[in-house]
Amino acid sequence: MPDADYLGAIRPTLMLYLPHRPNGLVRLQQRPDAAELLAANSNHWRKIVNLLAKVVSPSAEDWRLFRDVSLFQNTALGFAPALSSGGGWHWIGGKENLQRFVGLKHNACPLVGAPGVSVDTERRLLLTPYPDYRQLSNALVETVRRFLEEQGFYGGTHP
Repeated sequence: MPDADYLGAIRPTLMLYLPHRPNGLVRLQQRPDAAELLAANSNHWRKIVNLLAKVVSPSAEDWRLFRDVSLFQNTALGFAPALSSGGGWHWIGGKENLQRFVGLKHNACPLVGAPGVSVDTERRLLLTPYPDYRQLSNALVETVRRFLEEQGFYGGTHP
């Protein structure tokens, strides 16, 4: 039986934690596919998946291709308020969502030039506004990408 709190790569380079599950999760867990997730869900999920792809795609210009071909081969969505083990990055989107992670110890500091974004490089923790275009603009995404690039995220130096 698939884990109801997880969708995506077994050892993701980045895991995005969200407070709710998409429709069709059990079917998607058998074969994670961004197009199927988008077809079975609302525009809200399109925004989340697009922003995830924009952040993690090795090429900022080719995020759509990355989303459609390999998004869930490299990333995962987590729905339980507990950080998974592994060496990848953990992205918690939204203040209300962060409140679910009771007892989470971190040393996240504000990311310069990115209002509402904080990072803890030691824990590989990224705290951002909720992944919605109104809260996580393309300018913020670009700043997050520059930070992750400085951390070696796109160069394959992470697990």
